[in-house]
Amino acid sequence: MSKDFRLIVRVLNTDVDGTLRLPYALARVKGIGVNLGYAIARAAGIDPSTRMGNLTEKQIEKIEQIAKNPTRFGIPAWLLNRRFDPVTGEDRHLIGADLELAIKEDIQTMMRTKSWKGIRHSLGLKVRGQRTRTTGRKGMTVGVSRKAVAQQTGQQKEEKK
Repeated sequence: MSKDFRLIVRVLNTDVDGTLRLPYALARVKGIGVNLGYAIARAAGIDPSTRMGNLTEKQIEKIEQIAKNPTRFGIPAWLLNRRFDPVTGEDRHLIGADLELAIKEDIQTMMRTKSWKGIRHSLGLKVRGQRTRTTGRKGMTVGVSRKAVAQQTGQQKEEKK
């Protein structure tokens, strides 16, 4: 490792492991996946196989600029996570806390309009069509306890005598 190698790098308000390769390090940021990480590396002109800790401050600033506005740097719209935003009507890419707030706002909108997904969210049930008969249970168990069964069978035997 070189002298200027950093084990922890601050990128897009997230601490990232400096030993990871660039696309995988960027994937640690909420809202960026590995494929978008590769696209950002290519757009910045950095070899994707370089370790995050070897990057200079100027390269990190370039990566942050590209991640905040990827369409301006030639990244296709199908890699963005918020295509045709309902509020603005444009293709956007949200990262970190902005993404979390947008998701919460979308869920609140579904709940306000009482759409099917909104009703399922408000009831705390599965939203995307998964089965709920046996999975997704919360709280205390609902099945038959062995003590209760033993007491009932003991009572039934006594009644028969």
